[in-house]
Amino acid sequence: MSPNDSEPPNAVPLRPGDLVDEREAATILGVSRQTLANWRWRNEGPRVRRIGARLVRYHRADLLSFISGGGAP
Repeated sequence: MSPNDSEPPNAVPLRPGDLVDEREAATILGVSRQTLANWRWRNEGPRVRRIGARLVRYHRADLLSFISGGGAP
């Protein structure tokens, strides 16, 4: 089994800088960090990536998709 077999078929490979923290995501979207937290709690907003139990990251492509009106992929 190759390393790419575990990725979903339409997954974009991650490159350095693709994942941003909550502070940078809020800046990109022009909202507060609390708004992002509220969206996560209500399962709204851009798709979030959780690393472990507490670390929250956003993929730049997901943020751009959300901005363009595509919603979460």
